[in-house]
Amino acid sequence: MNFEVWPEAIELGRLFAQQGYELALVGGPVRDLLLHRPSHDLDFCSSARPEQFEPILRRWGRDGFWDMGRKFGTLGAMRRREDGTEVKVEVTTYRSDVYDPDSRKPEVNYGDSLEGDLSRRDFTVNAMALRVPQLEFVDPFGGANDLAKGILRTPVDPRQSFDDDPLRMMRAVRFVAQLGFTIEPETTEAISDMTERISIVSAERVRDELVKLLLSDRPRAGIEALVDSGLANIVFPEIPALQLEIDEYHRHKDVFEHTMIVLDRAVALETDDDGPVPRPDLTLRLAALMHDIGKPRTRKFEPGGKVSFHHHDAVGAKMTRKRLRALHFDHHVIDDVSELVNLHLRFHGYVDEPWTDSAVRRYVKDAGHLYERLNRLTRADATTQNKRKAMVFASAMDEMEQRVRELKEKEDFDAIRPDVDGNEIMELLGLEPGPMVGRAYKHMLEYRLDNGPVDHDVAVAELKRWYAADQA
Repeated sequence: MNFEVWPEAIELGRLFAQQGYELALVGGPVRDLLLHRPSHDLDFCSSARPEQFEPILRRWGRDGFWDMGRKFGTLGAMRRREDGTEVKVEVTTYRSDVYDPDSRKPEVNYGDSLEGDLSRRDFTVNAMALRVPQLEFVDPFGGANDLAKGILRTPVDPRQSFDDDPLRMMRAVRFVAQLGFTIEPETTEAISDMTERISIVSAERVRDELVKLLLSDRPRAGIEALVDSGLANIVFPEIPALQLEIDEYHRHKDVFEHTMIVLDRAVALETDDDGPVPRPDLTLRLAALMHDIGKPRTRKFEPGGKVSFHHHDAVGAKMTRKRLRALHFDHHVIDDVSELVNLHLRFHGYVDEPWTDSAVRRYVKDAGHLYERLNRLTRADATTQNKRKAMVFASAMDEMEQRVRELKEKEDFDAIRPDVDGNEIMELLGLEPGPMVGRAYKHMLEYRLDNGPVDHDVAVAELKRWYAADQA
C-alpha cells in the first residue's frame, strides 16, 4: 500500500519506535486512504501513555501542540509543510470507552493492544489501522470488505457497542449521509431496540452529529435514516411527527415527504463560495428541515374534506426555537432559523397580487441579513406538481427579486431609518425621552417604508401632522 501522501506519519512512527512504542494510524484517515480521499488530520493510537509520548509529540509538532484531551489519553500537534499545508495529528493511548448506565460521559480505560483498541471502535470501516513506520495494514474485522460494499457494521456485537457508547447510533445515521452507506440488518435492529439509550448522551454531542449530518452531501438520506431508526423520536421528535396520516380525501401532501423534497431543493439552491449562500449552509438546511414542524399542531379538518394549517409558521417558529435550544445550538443559529420558519410564507401573497414598493421594502427590511436564504427557502418550498402554478410562482419570485435590485440601486435597504431621528423628534415636538418618542419614531419608520426617501421638510411636516392627530 502506497503511503507516500503522509511522510509526516512515517516520521512520527520512527520517533515512537526509537523509544520502543507502537504507533498506528487509525479510523477515518485509513478509511479515506482506501477511498482515495485526501486527509491532513491524522488520528493515531499508541502503546505509550500520554506522559510518555508527550516529549515526542512536542518535538515533532514544531508549529503547535495541544492537550485538551489529556484526560481521555489524547494529545495533539501540528506542523506546516513548505507549501503552507497544515498537518494535524492526534495520538491516543490504546483504550476503550465505556459508559456507566447512568452517565453522560465515557470512562477512559487504557488497553494494551492495537487489536483490542480497534475492537472498541464504532464500525468496521473505522476499525482498520496502518502501523507506522512499517506500513503494516491491520484489519481484524473485515472493514476493507465492508467499505467496498458500502456497509456499516460494528466490530463486535452491536448491542454491546451501542451500550458502551450510545452516540455510535447517531454516528451510524451520520455516515449514511456522509458516505452513502447502508446499515446492515443486525445493526439496524440493535439501533431500533436501543434508541432510549441515546438519552444519556449530552445534547452537545447529539447536536454535533446532527450538524455533521446536515452539512453532508446527502442530508436527506441521513434524516430518513434518523427517522426510520427511531432515534429521531428521542433527539428530534418534531421531524417524525411530520409523518401525518393522510386524510381520506388525500387533500394535503405528506408533510414529511414534502419536507425531504424541500431539504433537497434548498441544498440545490446553495451557491459557490462567491455567492450569497455558500454551500453547505447550516442555517438554510435547518430552516428547510423545520419550516413545517408547526403543521401537526395546527392541523384542522375543514368542511368538505379540506385540511388547514393556520398559523403553522408562527407556531413552528416557537417550536423551532425550543428544539434548537434543547440541542444547545448557538443563539445566532436559533434566532436565524426561527425567523426563517416564521417568515417562510411571507412571499406567497405576492403571487396573487404584486406588492407595492412599500411592501417590497418591508419584506427586505424584515428579512434583513436572511433575505437571500429566505428567498431560497421560499423557492424550495414551492413543490407543486402543477407546472403552470410552478411557473407562475417562479416568475413572481424572479420579478420581486428584480424589483429589489432596482430599488437597492436607488436607496440603501440595509440602512433604512426614519428621515428624522430620535433626538430631532424630541427637539421638534418638545418631548422628553419616553414612550411617546418611541411611538413617533416607529411611525416615521413606517412612513419611510411606505414612501421611500423623502425631502427632510416633508418628513418634518409628516411628523408634526401625526403628533397633532395623536394628541387631538
